[in-house]
Amino acid sequence: MSVENPTVSEARLLSVLDTAVDGIIVMDDGGAMLVFNKACERLFGYTAAEVIGRNIKLLMPPEFATAHDGFIRRYVDTGERRIIGIGREVRGQHRDGTAFPIELSVGEAMTPDGRQFIGIVRDLRSRKAVENRLNQLQAQLVHMARVNAMDEMGAAIAHELNQPLTAVMLYLQAVTRKAKTIGLDDMMVEILGKAVREAERAGTIIQRMRQFVEKREPERQAVDIRRLIGDALELTLLGTQVIGIEVIRDEAPDLPMVEVDPVQIQQILVNLIRNAIEAIRHQERRWVRIGVHVDDHQLTVEVEDSGTGIPKELVRNIFKAFSTSKRTGLGLGLAISRSIAQNHGGDLVVDPGGGGHGARFILRLPLNLATTARSG
Repeated sequence: MSVENPTVSEARLLSVLDTAVDGIIVMDDGGAMLVFNKACERLFGYTAAEVIGRNIKLLMPPEFATAHDGFIRRYVDTGERRIIGIGREVRGQHRDGTAFPIELSVGEAMTPDGRQFIGIVRDLRSRKAVENRLNQLQAQLVHMARVNAMDEMGAAIAHELNQPLTAVMLYLQAVTRKAKTIGLDDMMVEILGKAVREAERAGTIIQRMRQFVEKREPERQAVDIRRLIGDALELTLLGTQVIGIEVIRDEAPDLPMVEVDPVQIQQILVNLIRNAIEAIRHQERRWVRIGVHVDDHQLTVEVEDSGTGIPKELVRNIFKAFSTSKRTGLGLGLAISRSIAQNHGGDLVVDPGGGGHGARFILRLPLNLATTARSG
């Protein structure tokens, strides 16, 4: 049996260490590093020459470093294994101070130079990134399930409310007719008439809500954008604490009709107006301006508020799904709104404001040049 030359054996060992994908560290029982392979250099940012002989705490965040020497002493004194031969996820620290997750497996060897510990270090950042992405996707699936449930529930609620509301309206109409025949006081007849009109208005709103949440294919038609804005304001201000909020309608004269799906565009308008009202709810000066004008063969609708603007850190993701700074909501409104605008051949963009003025959302819709009709 031949005995390998020690020089050849050492060279082979060094070759294995330097080509290993995982980091390999050998340290003595005092925590001083004896071996630090190439993978460790890439992982921690130090060269082997810089760390050999130094305590391994150099590679640990403070919360791990302070307790490390005690772990070694406890193991040497008691033989109780906390990580030796077991392995676990811990955190390492790069030369630049960045902490990152690693998987650490530690073995033990008795050598002529005394007890030594061999650590195998694996970078977990890529795996963690994949896990985080999977968690995000799972959360999005849960959100989408809720959205679908809300759609179905919203249509069902609107349908159920419509029946008793219709009955109330019929009863009020019957009472009004009877009141007129028996000569009831004119004021009472007028009040009953107002009640009938409000019931009819509520029925109209519920019908719009049903259209708003029902799943259907887009149905484009020539519409008056001013009417859509009026309907959107009525839907948005319903049940909202809007006392003291001024709504400014700044619409150019002689606006052309626009070929759109009215329900979908109304959905955008409702979302933008609701967001504007939310932004100024606690402001001392509260107004929302809705401007409409034609520019370069496009119809442009601007919704601006008197708030403080959108923080810079939120602007980049403001049109991304499931991105929201609100305590409630799914963060879908602006993402869906932009998608609708782009499906119409237009776009939805934002001027984040700040510096004395609030945010301004700009909805652009292409005009059909063949359309000569004008809204009166």
